[in-house]
Amino acid sequence: MSMAQHLAEITDQQFADISELVKRLTGINLHAGKKELVKARLAKRTRQLKLGSLEEYIGFVRNDKSGRELVSMLDALSTNLTFFFREPAHFNFLKDRILPDIKGRNTKRLRIWSAGCSSGEEPYSIAILLNECIPDLDRWDAKILATDLSTRVLSIAMRGEYAKQRFRDTPGQLVQRYFDVVQTSPSKIYRTGPRIRKIVHFARLNLVEPWPMKGPFDVMFCRNVMIYFDKPTQNRLVKRYYDLLAPGGHLFLGHSESLTGTKHQFRYVMPATYVK
Repeated sequence: MSMAQHLAEITDQQFADISELVKRLTGINLHAGKKELVKARLAKRTRQLKLGSLEEYIGFVRNDKSGRELVSMLDALSTNLTFFFREPAHFNFLKDRILPDIKGRNTKRLRIWSAGCSSGEEPYSIAILLNECIPDLDRWDAKILATDLSTRVLSIAMRGEYAKQRFRDTPGQLVQRYFDVVQTSPSKIYRTGPRIRKIVHFARLNLVEPWPMKGPFDVMFCRNVMIYFDKPTQNRLVKRYYDLLAPGGHLFLGHSESLTGTKHQFRYVMPATYVK
């Protein structure tokens, strides 16, 4: 059997081993429907490392005491597809309901967390909104924490360069105001400008490990993240979100997510939107 043929197969036991390793270390469930994706992504990684089989690769991951290959494996398995101002109902709610209340407070402190920030479109969208809604933002202590498990997407986010198709839901005047064109041919590439870049801080974070930040946060975006975890892990995460939010703080989930069937103390506001 050739190496290519050898890598084209993944046994049920190999898939179970990988799933168990990922679940134990990250809390993420790789259900049976992910088997083909796992096979394709890890076969590529196995070839890059010049290893002879997936079995050999699994052993390599288990024996790598530095943990670097585990990070590379999780990067290979993660799928990230997003664009600016995705799921606009949340951004409209932030603009119309949350920020006016925050501006009416005595303090000029504002903390927002984008958990599972992927390649950065979400936290930069939030930063644009803050600049649009708070004219004296420079005089505020305003920070957006943007975290993700994947070092690969975080490197893209920190570079802050995006193709035109990522702006499908973004008004043209906002693109002109907050981005610089850094490439025009063969297609346009835009780079985040300093007004939005300076208030976003990116960091790698595994959600099932201890969190270094203390909060409290006024708003948390945790969209399309909960779907990767089983119910006990979801329950633990939701409690930790609640504890880290300021009273009256809001939690946004993905449009296909809800806290139905999850133990929580949040009050429902509208689909995928909750308040402490």
